[in-house]
Amino acid sequence: TRPGRVMSKDQLAAQVFGLDEDASADAIEIYIHRLRKKLEGSSVRIVTFRGLGYLLEAADA
Repeated sequence: TRPGRVMSKDQLAAQVFGLDEDASADAIEIYIHRLRKKLEGSSVRIVTFRGLGYLLEAADA
């Protein structure tokens, strides 16, 4: 929903799990790992910005 912007783990947890649930940072890391596996071979990748969060990046076609 925010192209080109880094999303923190807290922001991702709020989007994925909603505000009613407490999601650990470990849960987000597990989901990121699984998403990266599914995106292998595609033109899209998830980039980690240490201490900041994650960015979904599409390669130029």
